[in-house]
Amino acid sequence: MKALNLSVCHFAIVASLAAGGAQAQTNDAAATAAATGMAAAQSVAKADQENVEIIVTTTAQKRFENIQNVPLAVQVVTPAQLEAQGVRHFQDLGKVAPSLTIRPAEHPVNSNVSLRGVGTFAFGIGVESSVAVTVDGVPLAFQARAFTDLPDVAMIEVLRGPQSTLYGKAASAGLIKIMTTQPTNDFHVKANTVVTDDKEYGGNFSVTGPINEKLGYVFSASYSNWDGNVKNLFNGKQVNGRENASARGKLKWKATPDVTFTLSGNYINGNTTVGRPFIRMAPGALLRNVPGQTSNVTLPGVTIGETNQTISNNYDARTKYSGWGTMLRTDINIGKLNVLGLTSYDRFQLDDYLDVDDTSATVPQGSNIQVGRFKSRLFTQEIRLLSPGTDAFRYALGVYYANTGFKRPFKRGPVFSLADWYATTGSRQIAIFGQIDWEFVKNLTATVGGRAQNERVKYTFLDKNLAVPASWAGHASDNATTYRLGLQYQATPDVMLFGSYATGYKGQTYDLTTGFNSNRAAAGPIRPETSKDKELGIRTQFFGRRMTFNVTYFDTNYTDLQAQSIETLADGTSNFRLTNVGGLNTKGLEFETAARVTRDLTISGAATYLDATYTSFPVAQCYALQVLATGCFDGSPRFQNLTGTRAVQAPEWKGSASVEYAPALTEKLNGVLQGSWQYQSSVYYVSRDPQTFQGAFSIFNLSAGVRDHGRRWEANIFVNNLFDKQYYPSLVNSAGNFGNQVATQAILPRDFRRYAGIRFGVNY
Repeated sequence: MKALNLSVCHFAIVASLAAGGAQAQTNDAAATAAATGMAAAQSVAKADQENVEIIVTTTAQKRFENIQNVPLAVQVVTPAQLEAQGVRHFQDLGKVAPSLTIRPAEHPVNSNVSLRGVGTFAFGIGVESSVAVTVDGVPLAFQARAFTDLPDVAMIEVLRGPQSTLYGKAASAGLIKIMTTQPTNDFHVKANTVVTDDKEYGGNFSVTGPINEKLGYVFSASYSNWDGNVKNLFNGKQVNGRENASARGKLKWKATPDVTFTLSGNYINGNTTVGRPFIRMAPGALLRNVPGQTSNVTLPGVTIGETNQTISNNYDARTKYSGWGTMLRTDINIGKLNVLGLTSYDRFQLDDYLDVDDTSATVPQGSNIQVGRFKSRLFTQEIRLLSPGTDAFRYALGVYYANTGFKRPFKRGPVFSLADWYATTGSRQIAIFGQIDWEFVKNLTATVGGRAQNERVKYTFLDKNLAVPASWAGHASDNATTYRLGLQYQATPDVMLFGSYATGYKGQTYDLTTGFNSNRAAAGPIRPETSKDKELGIRTQFFGRRMTFNVTYFDTNYTDLQAQSIETLADGTSNFRLTNVGGLNTKGLEFETAARVTRDLTISGAATYLDATYTSFPVAQCYALQVLATGCFDGSPRFQNLTGTRAVQAPEWKGSASVEYAPALTEKLNGVLQGSWQYQSSVYYVSRDPQTFQGAFSIFNLSAGVRDHGRRWEANIFVNNLFDKQYYPSLVNSAGNFGNQVATQAILPRDFRRYAGIRFGVNY
């Protein structure tokens, strides 16, 4: 029986999904190479379409395995799935992963990534995210670096829950693992282009193959441009858009039959334009309470409303970024053992230029801006030892070293919210980790994993906005251990049950933001965030493995949650800052299914039910316009008690589904009709704040086209947001800028309005 590798969740396009996987390999380097799918796409065309199994492969445990045999909550996403759901940018990944929610902001640094309702909401530099991101096994020091296009993806894995044993970079809530195209043994070319009716265009390509019997290569590049879907009436420009260019190259040298080196380098350059339309404004609201500065004066020509797509900003709000990185991967086979080394270095810079008042008012309050720069560098070294994956007793052991540095000059003014400071921070981490899997009874496997680490953090902060500039510096160190225990039972070849208990950890940090002073310095670092996770799951396949149905139950408690709150400092005063707010519990169910109904018809879907609640958050910042009647208590400063409140950015239900019908039109052509659906229940972006409430919504996408029977090319016409449903992935309460009157701004999504386009791809 011929096997076709498809993702458990949303394998909407059977033919294209072949590009997401291949037959099992011995390590994750081979897995990633296979995931390019160039050779697989042609071999699959020859398979008996009535007898194709659904096999999903993953490297979640550092081995290339059938996901149905892996006792983890992991979802595999292929390039074909991204195309079917209209996902071409990192911030849209939540459309194909229901447990993942990504909230965009005016620039990537303020964006937030949450898994199962848990994320990091912080504006300071050097604050570790609860959800880590890795590319080809190497962590990103700066999550903002991930907020770009996804042009060279071979496969994406979303690992849900604490990931603090097998990975060099610990993550208390989860991991997004991006793998890019790897060198292949045969020459292959893959290219894609897209053009839309709202002025988006872009393309990407990759070329891979052998130079000789010992050398292989891959080179990929991409470019995309979209003007945006918001118009700045002040200068007539389109904003809320982005431009991105990237390139990646890899050279693979098989030095001996047992030693292989892969050297890679990447470069990225891009920019975004910022536009946050006002969707609500109280009649008579005045900019900074300045007489006469009503919305008609400060936002000339703008019609404020729920579907507003215009702004009037007298400053060119934008960001620009660039970065490069390099990695050396070493694979050594010693008998049956595999030794893997990963050495990486990365640098990234993002400049931000923002209009703080978001108006074109001619009074001084209408020309308040902020200008800053984020600079990051990261060096990592990881060494892993893997035993054969087929043994009853198998293990993965590793050591990890990372050295990270950040710099942030920042200036805001000249009228209000004045700031002028320069901060640096850095960390050094050393860790050992490992996991043992032992099938001590036939079909019954026990898992024990652990990680021990030492981390040192340091900072400097210079405040130049004081009458006499002042500076502070500090450092701290801590040790931490995490572990994972699990039990897996293979009841039948197609039914697997598992249970696990795992702990997670996110390191201590400093809150280096405007307002840093002697009190904050005396308070020391923010304590680490820890988590304890319980999971139960079942993985099943039916009808000759033509249908998959998986369910995972999770229950996770977070202690010393790092979030923005009110803190009482060493001298007894209080202020707002990133701190340890208390506890959070997140529990729920995750469902994933896929079925090949007929030779030409496939259906897939995934959904997450989530209950995420603050178990302890007694002193939280009040939202703008909150009063005693709505839970804001008097104090210095005022506060609200969020204990028992649903966590922000945590919808109760989130799901998606895909369907594809691909009948043969001729001996050489297949028709392709694809439909996808995304659903999210209501959510608050700020706790209890009615101005940041987003109601439930559904989005439908549709595409139709033709493909070569051998999958060497494909052309599609698509319509995203078919029914033109408006929703907001982020809302901002700006009442503080308008005399504490209602003033709400929105970040508009890429598909805020229905749009259409053409996709064309080749795969030889």
